[in-house]
Amino acid sequence: MLFIFLYLLIIMLVIEVSVILFYITGLKKPVSRYQVISMLTGTGFTTDESQLIIDHPIRRRISAFLILFGAFSLAVVISAMTNMLSDDLRLKELLVINTVLAIVLLIGKIPILQNKLRDKFDYELHKNLDISELPIKDALYLDENDVVTEVAIEENSKLVGKKVVDLFKNEEDITLLFIKRGEINIRNTMHNESIQAGDDLFLYGNKEEIEKKFLTKDGKEEPQEIERA
Repeated sequence: MLFIFLYLLIIMLVIEVSVILFYITGLKKPVSRYQVISMLTGTGFTTDESQLIIDHPIRRRISAFLILFGAFSLAVVISAMTNMLSDDLRLKELLVINTVLAIVLLIGKIPILQNKLRDKFDYELHKNLDISELPIKDALYLDENDVVTEVAIEENSKLVGKKVVDLFKNEEDITLLFIKRGEINIRNTMHNESIQAGDDLFLYGNKEEIEKKFLTKDGKEEPQEIERA
């Protein structure tokens, strides 16, 4: 029973250390703890929040360790059950491991060290991660009412022929990301373009304002939501 207790303590310490590491990379602690437990237990339970880990190189490395550690832990627990009557459960070694992990956990909670690690992670992220790989929620800071959406321009649309610079007002919480015209994505020159039939407008902004501006009475040109918070 002492062996099981000590090993469970190791698992708990690994969870807390991993939560701190995820938190330093910018993930909220409740989200971090849930995802860490999910990876350790190998439940395969996925949510939209798991995408925040998959799309981040440093978080992927931590998650890979947790998945492997979870599989190893299961093997250790099974082995311990089969050797419960044995005297060779290496309790001293487990005590040492627990002590080391407890020290790592305490050190990891030091604010100064967290800030240094955060700067280090940010440096590694910008050094190794292409901008195209950034999670959309991290890149655009989506809140509850924000969406990234696509609006298809029909032939009979009232927007055909309008210039992009005249279409969006400064006070509107709507940003045109790019125009998809056939196989071409127009970005750097899009403000000089006129809207054409068949264009796809990729927008970022307040959902209600986008719907009010682009959703017609007959239901056409309704934005197709790509991702929201």
